[in-house]
Amino acid sequence: MQRWTANRKREIVLDILKGHKTIVDVAREHDVKQSEIQQWIDTFIAFGTQALKVNPKSAEAVEQKELKRHREKIGELVLQIEVLKKAETILNEEESSFYD
Repeated sequence: MQRWTANRKREIVLDILKGHKTIVDVAREHDVKQSEIQQWIDTFIAFGTQALKVNPKSAEAVEQKELKRHREKIGELVLQIEVLKKAETILNEEESSFYD
């Protein structure tokens, strides 16, 4: 199992962005999912863009904002699941009383 340090990820991302390698090549070479490599690229670009702003936010602040957004989405999904379970229970009760 390889350890993916920030420096190793950066080198791979730069190789891909410079056109020296493709995501597919890197994924095969290192047995890593293409989606994971794409996430490295997206993160690299997002933080690079942030660093170029006049008043860059700290990486931690950006991560906290993203974490908050994910937690909110999880909360919404949990609520949807609870509603669907309740609806299923009601439908099952109605169906069983229909056949009784």
